[in-house]
Amino acid sequence: MGTLTGRVAFVTGAGSGIGRACAIGLAAEGAMVFVTDIDAPGGRETVAQIEAAGGLATFRGQDVTEEDRWAELVQRVMDLYGRLDILVNNAGIGTSGLITDVTLEQWLHQMNVNVTSCFLGIKHALPAMRSPRPDGHVGGSIINISSVAGLGGSAGMSAYCASKGAVRLMTKAVAMECAAMRDGIRCNSVHPGIIDTPIWQKLDTSGALVSAVTPGANALDVDVIGAGAPVGHAGKPEDIAAGVVFLASDASRYMTGSELVIDGGWTAH
Repeated sequence: MGTLTGRVAFVTGAGSGIGRACAIGLAAEGAMVFVTDIDAPGGRETVAQIEAAGGLATFRGQDVTEEDRWAELVQRVMDLYGRLDILVNNAGIGTSGLITDVTLEQWLHQMNVNVTSCFLGIKHALPAMRSPRPDGHVGGSIINISSVAGLGGSAGMSAYCASKGAVRLMTKAVAMECAAMRDGIRCNSVHPGIIDTPIWQKLDTSGALVSAVTPGANALDVDVIGAGAPVGHAGKPEDIAAGVVFLASDASRYMTGSELVIDGGWTAH
């Protein structure tokens, strides 16, 4: 019997990378997983992989910046399963470039996708998590995917660092709110280091980053960057998923407002 049997998890950005690995990991421990992503084919593929392994999952398309969609999908979860136990706010994007080159439109888009989405998810998930459950289980676990970029600055990544730093402190504030209410809901952040996911092919590598990392390249080379970690290589999405499963389970019941850093020693310098 899995550590999460009977529980329901909502995972955003689960169509690829860390989100997909988290959804698969949670399902492997018995959770019923509600998979969302703006990438419909990717989200359906995640569900197919979960079902092929004997798990239970459902996919719905979602733009995480739209509040009405959040309200609709949380209600859908309650209609389907009658409960919500785990929220993984994973959806995110990376904007790079010198701060003098970043447009206001890029800045606002970065904040909307990485920060506002977490705010909306938490806002709409909390009432559902506080609803009584037939098995008597109380509370829930909110897991916000931040980054090592939310712990320290990085040249050419001002917008991204700002967004992930905001996620880190919002996590702590929500943790304190829930603790004060004695509602049994915990809220923690996860801080991945260099992880081999498709986001590296989507980054704009113009300006300082190209010269600092991979001159002339069209995309950042995750293997080159990952080699800079003390362990000598980039991590895998499954490395982050293992931490998320831990935070979702009762094994982490005394953790809230914490930062789980999974970075191959990057921040230990």
